[in-house]
Amino acid sequence: MSLDPALRDRILAAVDEGFDEQVRYTQDLVRFASTRGQEHTVQDFVFRAMKDRGFTMERFAMDREAIAAHPGGAPFSDSHSEAPIVVGIHRPREERGRSLILQAHVDVVPAGPRDQWTHAPFDPVIEGDWMYGRGSADMKAGAGANLACLDALRRIGLQPAATVYVESVVEEESTGNGALMTHLRGYRADAALIPEPEQEMLARANIGVLWFQFEVRGVPAHVREMGTGANAIDAAYRVVAALRKLEEEFNAEKAGRPHFEDEPHPINLNIGKIEGGDWASSVPCWCRVDCRVGLYPGVTAEETARRIEDCIRAVSRTDAFLANNPPRVTFNGFWAQGYVLEPGSEAEAVLGRAHEAAIGKPLKSFMTAAYLDARVHALYDRIPALCYGPSGEGIHAFDERVSLASVKRITGAMALFVAEWCGVEALKD
Repeated sequence: MSLDPALRDRILAAVDEGFDEQVRYTQDLVRFASTRGQEHTVQDFVFRAMKDRGFTMERFAMDREAIAAHPGGAPFSDSHSEAPIVVGIHRPREERGRSLILQAHVDVVPAGPRDQWTHAPFDPVIEGDWMYGRGSADMKAGAGANLACLDALRRIGLQPAATVYVESVVEEESTGNGALMTHLRGYRADAALIPEPEQEMLARANIGVLWFQFEVRGVPAHVREMGTGANAIDAAYRVVAALRKLEEEFNAEKAGRPHFEDEPHPINLNIGKIEGGDWASSVPCWCRVDCRVGLYPGVTAEETARRIEDCIRAVSRTDAFLANNPPRVTFNGFWAQGYVLEPGSEAEAVLGRAHEAAIGKPLKSFMTAAYLDARVHALYDRIPALCYGPSGEGIHAFDERVSLASVKRITGAMALFVAEWCGVEALKD
């Protein structure tokens, strides 16, 4: 049943009333340089913010054994974050509505060279409608909206009439193990809403992601005797060329796949990092290359990993040097399947009504060729996983920024969604 129009208007007015406070909180989040492994302080900040609001709090570490035993768990490495997962729990006086997970990640990708940013990357400068800063869009604005949508209800004397779990996770940018850990911890609800920067649309389909590294060992020599050595960096180029052909195969397989077959290039192989050699005048004897590749929903990480290994093995057999010095392949991050949000769920219908009431136009959906933590709830909780959030630009790039007008609109839609999905009751005394 749709919300009463008078209640709808009160909720949207409450979002507007609290928006300056929401913006300040989001700026506070952006100021934390919470790159991988450096999220401890921002998680402490989030913990205090939730506790001050009266949530029942839990803070816990990753369970490496449980994650390793799960088919969606990614391998740990020396760079894996040890920051805790934080969950704030709202429990109503009487459980009358449908329960909900509101989730956000606080880890951000590295900022890159400072001189390519207009402002310091962790200085949340506001210019016109835009808030700048690494993580402003991806996804600290969403983390702020998770609390602000509940704050808006509280501002008019209401609270959800169902259990709501507000989850703040890490490792979203590298493994997805943080969200998976909330599942393994036992958190379940009737739906999940994750306000990633989705340009005010709903992510209908999402690729899986696999991270891998290959290392080539060469034969060092002085460049004056270059022919006696074997250049590991040159050999790595030949492996990359073979992987590009595999990428072409992956993209040719889009035929017959709904949500993907009309995309020009749905599966991307990214050569994300390369390092090798020790001296400009020495033939390099080592080269390591870090890669990321997407996979279609329904395709397992195991299957894709096997094809990558087969590809590298095949090119090595035909290469005079690599045949006797095959590269070593390591899977060192994401090991995640994609998912499709099938239309027709009541949760999507409620979000559609909330979106249209707050934004004034029908909710659109799309396919995103990026990893989303929503895969945990879609694949393993088997609940509607709604990934829907504000408009941003420069995500994973320089001058990342989020539209504040969009954040306000999305927060309004989220507050309306919570009110209809969970129901509302008077605040506890």
